Amino acid sequence: MQRPSEDEYHPNYQKYFDLIAGGNYLDLLRQNSIDTVAFFDKLPKGKLDYRYAEGKWTTKDVLMHIIDTERVFSYRGLVAARGDHITLRHRMDEELYASNVDVSHRALESLISEFRAVRSSTEQLFENMTEAQSKRWCNIGTSPMTARAIAYFMIGHARHHVGVIQEKYLES
Repeated sequence: MQRPSEDEYHPNYQKYFDLIAGGNYLDLLRQNSIDTVAFFDKLPKGKLDYRYAEGKWTTKDVLMHIIDTERVFSYRGLVAARGDHITLRHRMDEELYASNVDVSHRALESLISEFRAVRSSTEQLFENMTEAQSKRWCNIGTSPMTARAIAYFMIGHARHHVGVIQEKYLES
């Protein structure tokens, strides 16, 4: 699958695409899976429920956010690839999702297992997508994206949040 051009997604997503090196998409996705799991697996236990400021998510909340976002965007990728012209909500309300899940009593291993399962599903979806299907658009309100933009976004999104944790949670 070819990397999307900048006109295949909203400019607000550019920060995620800037985090993705060149290369084969599936290799990049699989390496991102390995890197993401390794990062969370090595977090100090004392940082798992840590919030760097009042009202901010814990590191486990961030991992759950990555999982939820992957589920939502995988569905959007499926909608695009299958040529479904349904109009989806223009954005996922991440704060709503976070406020309606409690990971405080979940073990990190459980969250990592869930991430692996969701990511495996993502890999299978995009592994079997043709180049023509990857160029189809998902009508996401004011921010339509192609299936391949959605696919690449998920790599950058996970990398972005790993970077946030490194900067805001581990530097303090």
